[in-house]
Amino acid sequence: MNELTGFQRDLLYVIAGADQPSGQDVKEEVDQYYSTEINHGRLYPNLDTLVNKELVEKGRLDRRTNYYAITDTGEEALDERQEWENRYVESEAE
Repeated sequence: MNELTGFQRDLLYVIAGADQPSGQDVKEEVDQYYSTEINHGRLYPNLDTLVNKELVEKGRLDRRTNYYAITDTGEEALDERQEWENRYVESEAE
């Protein structure tokens, strides 16, 4: 997970929080978070990176639409990241 960009981590969180979102669904979520439109040239190569790293699986909803789903490896990576973040956030709060 530490080799991912912040944008890729954000995509992973969006996918984990949804039920097999399409690329367009993911785009709409990150557009809102970033308060700017994310173009396809940025979105899809980053989604492909997550697929290639086996953090996300890609399937077909229909002839034109793919879905994305978090894998067990992706869930584990998110859990490990959350634990790492919590070590620092919790120690700051004390």
